[in-house]
Formats: sequence, C-alpha cells, structure tokens
Amino acid sequence: MADEVFGPRRAAPPLLTRRAFGTLWYTLCVGGLGALPLGPVASVVRRAITPEASRRAPPNLYELRGAGLRVTYSTTGIDGRPRFVYRDGADTLSFEGDEIRTSDTEIGTLVTVTIVQTVDTGSTSFTVLVPRVNLDETGRAPVVTEGITTDHRFSVIPAFDTGQMETYRVGRLSGTASLVES
Repeated sequence: MADEVFGPRRAAPPLLTRRAFGTLWYTLCVGGLGALPLGPVASVVRRAITPEASRRAPPNLYELRGAGLRVTYSTTGIDGRPRFVYRDGADTLSFEGDEIRTSDTEIGTLVTVTIVQTVDTGSTSFTVLVPRVNLDETGRAPVVTEGITTDHRFSVIPAFDTGQMETYRVGRLSGTASLVES
C-alpha cells in the first residue's frame, strides 16, 4: 500500500560518505576544531565536540521507583559521602558512606546495600544497576533500569551449606537522573 502511494522505497543517502568522514577525521586530528571549514555542518560538529559539551557533569542524584520500591541514590551528599535510601512499603532504610558498595562494570555501575543481616542464616542485599546517563541542558534525564534483591544463604551447620547460595528477584525501576548542586 505504501509503495502504491509513495512509490518504491529508496535508501537514504549517508550523511557523510566514507571519504568525507575520513577527511573530517583527519582535519580534526591534525588541525583541531579551528581547522574545520565554515558552514552549517561544521558549526554543528563544532558545537557537539566543544570542551563545554565534553565537560558536562554526570548525574549525582537518582530517584527511582517500581516493583513496590522507592530508591534514592546520591553519589555525593553535602559532606561528600554517598547516600542511599531504600523504601519498601512502610520500611525505610538509609545508608551512607562505606555502607554503600559500588562496582563499575561495562553495563553500568552496580550500587549495593545490605538490607537484612543475620548472624546464622545469611543476609539480603539490594542492588540497583545505575546506567551511564548524559544529561541535557536542564540537568535531568529519564532513567529505566533494574533493581535486584539477592538472598545470600548461609548456615552455621556445614551440612546445610550446600547448593545454590544466592537467589535473585529482579524488578523494573524508573525515574530520573539529575545533577544537583551540593
């Protein structure tokens, strides 16, 4: 039907040919931004790769909800220490500093807190997968990610300490990432 109305589909021409891209790359490498010729394409490229654009700060506050949870994670509080607030229904748990564990991975930063600790049966931790986010000029961006609740099984009786030691519950979280002045 669309072909009858609009005619046969044709592939869109590339924005830059391979040769033009190579020339642009060489010009930038050898001469820097000042070497770009004048024109609308050059001004767009200049704006996109200016030092101001590359120095844009990452978010320092994540406010997320979903799966019956509300999570607030601040990478740096007023005192420079991270803060993490976990709300599950009526329960609110607050963490700061070394109580928050982070691990940078290729899929984002894993931010983990221990929400239940026992002496003889194990613990429960909660991890939020914090994706890399580029903020716009408003300093905010929507975020969709996952929260993982992990039950770590442990027994003081060696016979019960076999098999799978962790079980996971994964839930979708969504909200905002933002840059807040501290």
